[in-house]
Amino acid sequence: MATILMPQLGESVTEGTIAKWLKQPGDKINKYDSIAEVITDKVNAEVPSEFVGTLTEILVPEGSTVAVGTPIAVIAEEGEAPAPAAPQAAPAAAPSAAAAAVPQAGQAPAAAAPQGVGGARFSPAVLRLIQDHNLDASQITGTGAGGRITRKDVLAFVEGGGAAAAPRLTKTEEDLSSVAAPTKPATGLTEIGAQGAAAPAAAPVAAAPKAAYQAADGDTVIEASGIRKTIARRMLESKHNAPHAWTMMEADVTTLSKFRDKNKDAFKAKENVSLTFLPFFIKAVVESLKEFPIINSTWQDDKIIIKKDINISIAVATEDALFVPVIKNADRLSILGLSHAINDLAKRARAGKLTPDDMSGGTFTVNNTGSFGSIQSMPIINAPQAAILSMEAIVKRPVVMPDDSFAIRSMMNMCMSLDHRVLDGLVCGRFLQAVKKRIESYVEPNLY
Repeated sequence: MATILMPQLGESVTEGTIAKWLKQPGDKINKYDSIAEVITDKVNAEVPSEFVGTLTEILVPEGSTVAVGTPIAVIAEEGEAPAPAAPQAAPAAAPSAAAAAVPQAGQAPAAAAPQGVGGARFSPAVLRLIQDHNLDASQITGTGAGGRITRKDVLAFVEGGGAAAAPRLTKTEEDLSSVAAPTKPATGLTEIGAQGAAAPAAAPVAAAPKAAYQAADGDTVIEASGIRKTIARRMLESKHNAPHAWTMMEADVTTLSKFRDKNKDAFKAKENVSLTFLPFFIKAVVESLKEFPIINSTWQDDKIIIKKDINISIAVATEDALFVPVIKNADRLSILGLSHAINDLAKRARAGKLTPDDMSGGTFTVNNTGSFGSIQSMPIINAPQAAILSMEAIVKRPVVMPDDSFAIRSMMNMCMSLDHRVLDGLVCGRFLQAVKKRIESYVEPNLY
């Protein structure tokens, strides 16, 4: 028998969701046949079989999220007799066992905690999230395979008003409490009698369960798709983990607009790709990232990691989802090279043909919200990056010129969200000034 495991579809991916099974028990499987569609926080992908045989058992139902490396299906290899379906997995360990696997606030985790204690198992990412929010794991209901607690379960518990574990006193607090505690007076009561005479302690109040939403007459209820749930989880994690700050600057793109209008038709005829504003913006950004490398960084384990490569993530919207493919080594590309890279990634994103490699390794995100007519936005950081920059719509308006005259100019807002653990307003202001200066200097830029 061969076991199919949940693959790791991209760096830093720790879990995946089974979106759809493409094969069913009893189906013949050839090598490299796709057996399931999987959604991760990076990409949608199909899981191929490395074996030839018959699919005998599906271990993870559609819609379930499990950790990378979790068995998801069993194949009887060619020549083997298909085994009968295994009995359903035993229920998850009791809550007390789950609690034992996760230390309370202030306690050091046991060495084997990520692998599980007493039958309860947690991925390192889930364990870290539980500890960061000071939660009691016994209160969290796991929806993963075998009752495993996933990141989605932890975040849903926090959003639902879940109670944190009681904080543990520090050594200093323990010393102070022992000094401040009065000595028990000598009485004729036994210990039990003294407890009975004391006022009863207030019973802990459990957090009220979150009531299910009741749709009113005429409301339309849409079940969130797997990719929408993944986007929701990613955005929630980014806002929880990174303290967002925001800043904006405007740029005069009049000369760039005139240059593009003059050259776009000839460029399209020669290169078979449209000459848009985005390649010019990305070129200005990557050159500015070289000038301010701290912007091209990430926060990891209380350290700032400055990335050597400059890989630009770009947002590509479809009718029901948002993908963020990556232009690798964007600083090495010309305007022409960037145009082709953007066009290729956008086409494949809308056709659902992006690979995990297309979605991994981004170090900074440039978001072209101006293509939708937006003039100002506050984008959510594409974790684990330290910042994201939105280029807004180009709008003609009267501007006071240096000689105090008025002129109609093409103006654009640049909106930047930053992780305040890594970046401060000063360096981000200087970075935006550098981007602005480069964009405004495009008079006759070299396209090749």
